[in-house]
Amino acid sequence: MANSTNEDYFIVKAQENGVNVIGLTRGKDTRFHHSEKLDKGEVMVVQFTEHTSAVKVRGNAEIITPFGTVETNKD
Repeated sequence: MANSTNEDYFIVKAQENGVNVIGLTRGKDTRFHHSEKLDKGEVMVVQFTEHTSAVKVRGNAEIITPFGTVETNKD
């Protein structure tokens, strides 16, 4: 993998208990490879790697990236 930059990282902050952060693999077949459950107020710093190409967030969370901040739907 090339050298990491600050853009490789983002933050997921749980706005409720039970927020799931799920890592998805790179390659021919996309698969789940890691899952974490966060409680309200917990923060996870996430990094894209040679194995992680995407991240899925379930539940109410604030996602802070170098490109801006996004909140999941609260409905």
